[in-house]
Amino acid sequence: MNSSAFPGALSNSSSTSIRPSGLGMSVFTMTFGAISNLTALVILGKSRVRFRRQSKTPFWILTVALLIGDLGGHLIPGSFAMSLHINNMYQPRPEKPSETLCQIFGACMVFFGLCPLLLGCAMAVERVVAICFPFFHAATITKNHVRRLVLSLGSLSLIIAILPLFNIGKYTTQHPGTWCFLQIQIPHSRQDRGMAIAFSCLGIIALTFSLLCNILSGLVLLQARRKAQYVNTKSDNHCARRPSTASSTSLFCSLDVEMMVQLAVLTVVSCVCWGPFLIHILVLQSSHTSAPRGPDRFLLLGLRMASWNQILDPWVYILLRRTVLFRVCCGRTFIRSNTYSRRETFVLQ
Repeated sequence: MNSSAFPGALSNSSSTSIRPSGLGMSVFTMTFGAISNLTALVILGKSRVRFRRQSKTPFWILTVALLIGDLGGHLIPGSFAMSLHINNMYQPRPEKPSETLCQIFGACMVFFGLCPLLLGCAMAVERVVAICFPFFHAATITKNHVRRLVLSLGSLSLIIAILPLFNIGKYTTQHPGTWCFLQIQIPHSRQDRGMAIAFSCLGIIALTFSLLCNILSGLVLLQARRKAQYVNTKSDNHCARRPSTASSTSLFCSLDVEMMVQLAVLTVVSCVCWGPFLIHILVLQSSHTSAPRGPDRFLLLGLRMASWNQILDPWVYILLRRTVLFRVCCGRTFIRSNTYSRRETFVLQ
């Protein structure tokens, strides 16, 4: 999804007219998001050799697929939205998008909305298997398996997105008339309700499963770090202290920790951005009261928050890469280690 799909929410959610300021903000977010994703892809491309040497290629493939999906979510739905914005700006009476355009637009919104959530869940599962069962991961999970998984998740998202094209649910124009999505406001048919529930439940399950897997992986890494610190405290030999300190530092600065920090932040960002939108859709489907006459402003706010997920995702990999983590986390460890070594050398002299 892209925030350019609803500039009316950025300027004036109570009005159906499209203001130039809203269009300008949409162009800015679309451009900024595309540049951010391209920058993150370039950074990942440069780190490909490091991931291959460390046998972390499956995670690298999933990350690239996630960023490509985010990039497509900016460019493709954003292109449809821009055409609607420009047409409505130069017409005295804004017109709804055509049926064909609305169907394609809605399918793109659903497809590029589900893909990042499912890929993020796959990344969390891959990390928990790699950390908790490293030998099984190294012997079983290959690049071909991960590529098939990416293709399967993309196919699942595509199937759900095109079901309304075969009269299983439907896509309708949403307020303020600049984006199309599933019929999520009542009154609606059982098929519309089923599609909305399937979309929201699949997204919530993916977020929940990602959160649980990341918690388990983090606990395992934390336990490994404490075990390394325990070995350091038990070592009384001067010559044995320095290697143990180095091993503890290398453990904390390892590629596993780098990927876990990125994945943990990515999961938190996804939960914050997507949670309100998905939960609001589920609440609307479980409610049997009549729909409000006015526009659903909370739905627009939830969509706006969800669209920022694709803008923030690449910055997780831009800002939380190895170089930054090394300076923030490992720099202090090395300073303490070097100071301790100098003190010991001075005493021995």
